[in-house]
Amino acid sequence: MRVLVKIAYWLAAVAVLSAILVSLDYSLGEAVLMGLFFCPCALALEYLMPKARKPMDKVFLSLAMLVAIMLIILCLHHFVWGRIFWRRVPPMVINPAFLGLILMALSLGDYAWSKWVDKRFKAKDRTVTFFSDRKSVTLRLSDISYVESNDTEVRIVTTSGESFRNKTGISQWENLLGDGFLRIHRSYLVNTSYASISSPDLVTVAGTELPVSRKYKESVKVLDAN
Repeated sequence: MRVLVKIAYWLAAVAVLSAILVSLDYSLGEAVLMGLFFCPCALALEYLMPKARKPMDKVFLSLAMLVAIMLIILCLHHFVWGRIFWRRVPPMVINPAFLGLILMALSLGDYAWSKWVDKRFKAKDRTVTFFSDRKSVTLRLSDISYVESNDTEVRIVTTSGESFRNKTGISQWENLLGDGFLRIHRSYLVNTSYASISSPDLVTVAGTELPVSRKYKESVKVLDAN
């Protein structure tokens, strides 16, 4: 259901963007095709921006997405539609301010929509399935207290004290588990529902103290609000 709701947002976004492009004298087919190409650029901007910790990294990322969508538009006009007829590119379509506004609106819209979906379909009802010691294991996200990385494998620790071994990297687990989990160290990913700051360098998760690395000290401060 969550996937279907996510798809519904992007279909609606493409429909609105196509309507804007049709008003700029594009045919419906051309508008839909161009609108579809905005989606991967907006998604890349949405998911890469939080990983860009330095202000200049964010600037370079934004510029890269703007250049990417401008090149895509020019290629569509020249290599796809140019074989049939020549169309002058409307100035607004390659205006950086216009393109930036579209990308930002798509990215922020998807972010807000995702937050609503997370509240609508609460994490406690979500499950994750993985292999541990060659056996398939399914856990509710609310049953996972933290994930610990030990070189070649990770250990998934539950609220009941059980632990399961898995070969998937902790960064992949971070993407898999989503917003309800927070990275506090290169080796630890914690469930924010059970985590609290016990000292500047320690976080307590379900009675277990885990270290906080310098890289993640700023992001860990959000636990104060929980």
